[in-house]
Amino acid sequence: MSRVEEIKNLVEETTVEMEKFYDKGNKAAGTRARKGLQELKKLAQEIRLEIQDIKNKD
Repeated sequence: MSRVEEIKNLVEETTVEMEKFYDKGNKAAGTRARKGLQELKKLAQEIRLEIQDIKNKD
């Protein structure tokens, strides 16, 4: 799976949980949303480092 697809999937999953939390008041969904956001942050950092490595090789 490409990095772009990974981000898209994670954003979709997190969006669903955030909607459940904000619209329906589901507190457990809030926990899952926070977890998803943390994973997004981690993935974004990994991608940033990967891009930097590729850029510096040229």
